[in-house]
Amino acid sequence: MQAVFKVMLATSVFMAATAQAGVSKEQVVDQYAEVAHAVFSDALMTAQVLRKQIDVLVQQPSETAQQDARAAWKAARVPYQQSEVYRFGNPVVDDWEGQLNAWPLDEGLIDYVEPSHYHHEMGNAGANANIIANTSLKLGGDTLDLTRLTPELLADLNELAGSEANVATGYHAIEFLLWGQDLNGTGPGAGERPYTDYVTGEGCTHGHCERRGQYLQAVADLLVKDLEYMQGQWAPDGDNYRAKLQQQDPQQALTKALFGMGSLALGELAGERMKVALEANSTEDEHDCFSDNTHYSHYYNAQGIENVYYGSYQRVDGTKVSGPAMAQLVAQQDPKLAKSVDRQFDRTMANLQRMVDTAEAESGMKFDQMIAEGNDKGAEIVHGAIDSLVALTQDIEQVATTLGVNNLAPDNADHEF
Repeated sequence: MQAVFKVMLATSVFMAATAQAGVSKEQVVDQYAEVAHAVFSDALMTAQVLRKQIDVLVQQPSETAQQDARAAWKAARVPYQQSEVYRFGNPVVDDWEGQLNAWPLDEGLIDYVEPSHYHHEMGNAGANANIIANTSLKLGGDTLDLTRLTPELLADLNELAGSEANVATGYHAIEFLLWGQDLNGTGPGAGERPYTDYVTGEGCTHGHCERRGQYLQAVADLLVKDLEYMQGQWAPDGDNYRAKLQQQDPQQALTKALFGMGSLALGELAGERMKVALEANSTEDEHDCFSDNTHYSHYYNAQGIENVYYGSYQRVDGTKVSGPAMAQLVAQQDPKLAKSVDRQFDRTMANLQRMVDTAEAESGMKFDQMIAEGNDKGAEIVHGAIDSLVALTQDIEQVATTLGVNNLAPDNADHEF
């Protein structure tokens, strides 16, 4: 398992790719779509496994069942995080992803919280709604019926009252229901929700255990349904988004791919997911804050960027999808730049691997510890990852220019680097 997380050197991927000389932009776009289909297929498959493990936890609660569900959640994050590079530049993904991966969330919307450790968005009317504990919710002059916790209801409650902090669905809602709040701040340890939160009858802890199980099953069902939709949008030989993308001028499709790579690297990963948390020493801005899985989420975001550039993806079953690559187009036009980009991918993945290795060591330092005030070593690790992603984005912009895309302007999410 550990080998899965080791850096796959970009140069070796490049050498395999360049064995096929003379690729066209049309071929690269086709492979971009093929990798997307493989990634979303794996995200769907691992979400289906997660749903089954959640059913076991709810139907037969035990510590083992809870640990199995948590492990399934972490496994499901591996392909999904690699899919996020498709979000930027592809409206079909960007418009959809808020129901799957929105964060940070005001968890009091969903369930009980420890008030002394709960910091919610100011003015959020849903911050303490506690859907699990209540069968109705008054909002303004309306009363919402929460009696039946269905996937459809939860989808309607997501971003309740227009607040992005009211996250009722997706991976992070499931994460919270499996781990609970992380009450350790910047100290070691993740959330410690007891499995007895799902025991019905006298063994129930924190009340409303049956409804908590219903919520968890409904949100898992919705996750699977949403991923079924997106996998279908990238399936071959269909009347779907993939078909429309492949019918476009390949230059337009390449622009989408490059914009996605640069925007994820710069504004989202380096900025929103690392810089914000580090500068504010804020665990509230940690991506996988309940499970302390953030280091892996960051790593696999970067891996997703590499996948698009090299036209390859290692599936969860160990098989590999590979084909005509953007890297080959660059090598055909500017071999010197191609080698420079290879080296920068190697540096970037090595810095993200260092973050993973530090977090997974015997006396590991997780991301929420790295960002603690006064933790110079942690800050140096996070800064190293940020700096390499910024440099990678600069290389991506050079790649864009080489391929005829001027003024790529990746989204920096209003961050300065």
